[in-house]
Amino acid sequence: MKFRKKPIVVEATRWFKNGDHPEDNCAVSTDSDGKPRKHEGAVVRYWRAPVVQGAESYSTLCCNHCGNAFMAHGWIDTLEGGHIVCPGDWVITGIAGERYPCKNDIFVATYEPVE
Repeated sequence: MKFRKKPIVVEATRWFKNGDHPEDNCAVSTDSDGKPRKHEGAVVRYWRAPVVQGAESYSTLCCNHCGNAFMAHGWIDTLEGGHIVCPGDWVITGIAGERYPCKNDIFVATYEPVE
């Protein structure tokens, strides 16, 4: 059998860096050296580093999907667990308020703007 996705309207924000999601509410504080520091977002948090055997440093690890260093990525909690958010991914808020990342090519093929 084949099925067609029901037409629903979702909210989505394209994410490129910490603080891009409108509900992130990233606070700014001052470090002990007097420099401002932006805290991680409330929706898309900083990337969570896994334990990687043999890796010299996390700054040298690159994503298999986008090729960017993992330090430029975000992390979002979904109903299925945590997921990496690549720069350029869309963060979708579903019909039940759940949030999940979506690659740009999939998003463009699946969704269209609503007036």
